[in-house]
Amino acid sequence: MARSNELKKAVVRNTRYFSEDFKRKKVKELDKRITSIADICKEYEVSNTAVYKWVYKYSLMRKKGVKMVVEPESDTARIKALKQHISELEQLLGKKQFEIDFIKKQMEIASEQYGVDFKKKPSGHPSSGSGNTGESTTTK
Repeated sequence: MARSNELKKAVVRNTRYFSEDFKRKKVKELDKRITSIADICKEYEVSNTAVYKWVYKYSLMRKKGVKMVVEPESDTARIKALKQHISELEQLLGKKQFEIDFIKKQMEIASEQYGVDFKKKPSGHPSSGSGNTGESTTTK
């Protein structure tokens, strides 16, 4: 019997009341993102439900009907990442253009030195294995 009395004493919680000013102050901190709901719950041993009731009752954003949309990636961060990507692409383009210019110069030097023209001639005759030559062949 003594055990049930001990359990009853342990289960009984003290009822606490928070002043309206205190609730308004904590909701204002939530609106300004100074603190979080989880922090308030831990620090003052209040349930999430109670804190949300305070928010619904005292929040200025709630009264105005403003919805807070939280995006995982903000527009400014996305724009910054896109600018960085453009910069990297421009660097790669510059490197490739430098390589092309270098190869062209090497081809000019080699053609002068060896007397061979490495550039393709558009009016040249097609090679024997390059496709249709205009002659039809019959198969037996």
